Amino acid sequence: MTYVIVEACIGVKDRACVDVCPVDCIYEGEDQLYIHPDECIDCGACEPECPVTAIFPEEDVPPAQVAFVEKNKEVFNSETPPGRPQR
Repeated sequence: MTYVIVEACIGVKDRACVDVCPVDCIYEGEDQLYIHPDECIDCGACEPECPVTAIFPEEDVPPAQVAFVEKNKEVFNSETPPGRPQR
């Protein structure tokens, strides 16, 4: 996994990141957006577009937000994985 969306996205889901993602690897869950770990190409285009600073490279996720690294991985293995966002 390269980029991770953390808590600041919950309830916001701005979608500016979706518009700039060249590989469409950002999906929409019930409460936040998620980056698919197997589809992300580590381009970094999404990070500066996020108005709430919710996107980080995995190695730079703030210590208080590290649980979101696993959440972003596991959500795609759930019975109700996130879907393609509405643009």
